[in-house]
Amino acid sequence: MSDMSHAVQDYLKAIHGLGGSDRVVFPNEIATWLDVKAPSVTGMLKRLAEAGLITYTPGTGARLSEKGVTEARRVIRRHRLVELFLTRVLGLDWSEVDAEAEALEHAISPRLEEAIAAHLGEPLEDPHGHLIPSATGELRHRDLSPLSEFRDGDRVVIREAQDDNPARLRHWQELGLIPGSVVHIQSYQPLDDLFEVDVSGRLVRLGSEGLSGLRGEQLFTDRSTPT
Repeated sequence: MSDMSHAVQDYLKAIHGLGGSDRVVFPNEIATWLDVKAPSVTGMLKRLAEAGLITYTPGTGARLSEKGVTEARRVIRRHRLVELFLTRVLGLDWSEVDAEAEALEHAISPRLEEAIAAHLGEPLEDPHGHLIPSATGELRHRDLSPLSEFRDGDRVVIREAQDDNPARLRHWQELGLIPGSVVHIQSYQPLDDLFEVDVSGRLVRLGSEGLSGLRGEQLFTDRSTPT
């Protein structure tokens, strides 16, 4: 297991989650993500830069180094494997496992990580549809869009659900808005910011906020495709 502190691991995971493997991430973004004060972010970024985990320019922002990407994905892999183990093996609800995985991800040894992955059949996704990095750190890219960006007539398969709000996850599950579900955008009323979405024959009405955190990809680009 890495000898990095929990805080360092959390920062690397946050920077990666904000896109820091491909772009510069600003300190205020990190502070918001981790719900910490800006000065503490600045201090940690200096430490990460000294350790060779990020490139950091004061006054601008930080980007993960190759070493930082590797370490971040190790933490992400453990977190997502634990989430899947808790749901698939122990039967916890998908709304419960993010907080549990946050605690357990720091305590898992490489050997236990490998055992969990093997038991689960080297899975590709966690319960919320997020891709699981491979044991060697590869992470596929998917071109997904927020559900609220689709419009009338679009058929969309949900791929990911944001996992940090248990109440919202339970609500989505009740409505059938889960990864793998195909939804049909019936209409969007911009004045009321109201979507009418067909989910397996059930008409669901939600605003952009109600869909926020769901991401997917369009199944058909031809609007003339028969429905």
